[in-house]
Amino acid sequence: MSITDTFRPDAGMRLIDVISVQSQVAYGNVGNSIAVQVLQAFGLQVAAVPTVILGNTPHYPTMHGGALPQDWFEGILDDLIAREAATRADLVLAGYLGTPAQGLTLARWIDRVREVNPALGFQIDPVIGDRDTGVYIDPALVPVWRDVLAPRAEGLTPNHFELEQLAGRPLPTLESCAEAAAGLLGNTTRWIAVTSAVPEECTEDLLRVLLVTHEGCERFEHPRVEHSVKGTGDLFAALIAARRARGVALSEAVRHACDDTVAVLHHVRKQGWQELVLPRSIARRLAD
Repeated sequence: MSITDTFRPDAGMRLIDVISVQSQVAYGNVGNSIAVQVLQAFGLQVAAVPTVILGNTPHYPTMHGGALPQDWFEGILDDLIAREAATRADLVLAGYLGTPAQGLTLARWIDRVREVNPALGFQIDPVIGDRDTGVYIDPALVPVWRDVLAPRAEGLTPNHFELEQLAGRPLPTLESCAEAAAGLLGNTTRWIAVTSAVPEECTEDLLRVLLVTHEGCERFEHPRVEHSVKGTGDLFAALIAARRARGVALSEAVRHACDDTVAVLHHVRKQGWQELVLPRSIARRLAD
C-alpha cells in the first residue's frame, strides 16, 4: 500500500505545523530541546523527532546516550505519515543527525511525503562542527548533507566552518563565501544564511550573517556576544523556520533571528548561566 492510498485530503484540519528532526538532550537546550520551545512560542504545533538522545552535550566530563536505533528512527517517521501529520505539515526542520543512515532515510522520507504534500518546506541546519571544535560528527555525514539533503531543501543555515566543509575548501573572504553558498543553490534550494560569515574580516565586537539567494547577497551585522553556550545555531535556525512558517519574508526573518539570538545571549550571560534558555520575556514577544 502506498502513501497515496491512505491519505485522505478531506480528513480535517492540520494536526502539525512543523516537524523538527534534531538531537534531544535531557540537560541543556540544544537541538530539539531549544527548537521546540521557539516554534511553540510562535504558536506552532510541533512534532519533535529525535536523532540522538543524550544526557547533555559532549563538552561535559560525562555524557550518556547515543543515536536513535535506525528502526526506531524509520518507524517514527513512518508513524507521522500514518497519523497524517507529515502529509499536512508546512515545514520540516532538520538539524543534528546521528548517523549517515539517518540522513539517507530522511531524504527518502521527504520524497515520499512530497508525493502528496508537494508544498512541504524543508529547511536544514547542516550540523558538522565549528571553528573552535572542528568536525564533531561522523565525517561520512558531510557528503550526505551536501549531496543528498541540501538539494532537497529550500534553505540552509550553516555556520562559516560548515560551509567550508560543504564546499571542500577554505573560504577566507566574503566573496569566496558568497560564491560557495551560491554554488549550493538550485531549483529547490533558494537560500542559504551563513552565520559567523568570514569572522576574520569582522571587528572584535561584530559578527555577520550572509544571506545568499538567486537574486544576490544580503549582509546582516549584529553584536558579538562572547559566551561558550551551545545551541545558538539551533536557536537561529528555529527562529527563521518559525517566521517562515508564519509567512514572514526571508530577509525580515533573518534580520529578526539575528536580533533575537543576540537578545537571548545577552540574557543568558547576564544571568550567569552556562546553558541556553528562551527567556519568558522573549517568548512572549515572539508570540505577539
